[in-house]
Amino acid sequence: MLIELKNITHVYEHERGIKALKNVNIEIRENEFIGLVGHTGSGKSTLVQILNGLIKPSEGNVIIDGTNITKEKVGLQRIRQRIGLVFQYPEHQLFEETVYNDIAFGPKNLELSDKEIEKRVKEALKLVGLNFEKFKERSPFNLSGGQQRKVAIAGVLAMKPKVLILDEPTAGLDPQGRQQLIKLLQVLYKKEGITIILISHRMEEIARLSDRVIVLSEGEIQFDDSPEKVFSEVETIKKLSLGLPEITEILHCIKDKGFSVRTDIFALNEAVKEIVSKLRGKDIC
Repeated sequence: MLIELKNITHVYEHERGIKALKNVNIEIRENEFIGLVGHTGSGKSTLVQILNGLIKPSEGNVIIDGTNITKEKVGLQRIRQRIGLVFQYPEHQLFEETVYNDIAFGPKNLELSDKEIEKRVKEALKLVGLNFEKFKERSPFNLSGGQQRKVAIAGVLAMKPKVLILDEPTAGLDPQGRQQLIKLLQVLYKKEGITIILISHRMEEIARLSDRVIVLSEGEIQFDDSPEKVFSEVETIKKLSLGLPEITEILHCIKDKGFSVRTDIFALNEAVKEIVSKLRGKDIC
């Protein structure tokens, strides 16, 4: 097992003993794409910071590749190399004068050779779709928002993580930028074999990209299942103040009118085919 969370509870003492997480148990295998959702204050950010070793839980154990990182004297640098964390608006973390230096910062801290560092920078830029020669000497602050975000992600990829955690990675991007980033995540997952944990309020992204969805509410796991099964729990999802994918909303609307359409479809082209095949010539929503 790649990651195991066993009986994780975390209490923020400075917030009057508020429990951000309550007895959470999760197992994450290699090459999974996990969507992590929940309303504000559900515990998502606390959970991913515990995974990355930024926070030590009040109770329980976090086991990464067989190493219990909650024990004393565990080298967290090695853990953070394996578990890459991309915060919301990661471009705000850019600080070096050139794209090359920004991406090379992490590998340099690993005391790698100059040759290996350059190799990693080239590979990371290629993965995010930016040309090495064109961008290496440019200031990251003179790039577009989408390009800045790609550089920030490349800096994490240069550490060669086994797991990549992204917190609302498409927030603030225009439609073209969102599509480019979604394609990047699919490449990292399908071709590079990286385990992805995606936090997003865009349920369309979660449903379409993930093969597993974890729903948090008030620090507890409410669902941990396939997108099809999670988003079939329409009333519960709404009670948790979460939305449904727009396609799911439309299909349920049609089904409520008495038509026997499938509601476990998340790709637009498939949904259109389903609707046309069942409802041609009839009045729907």
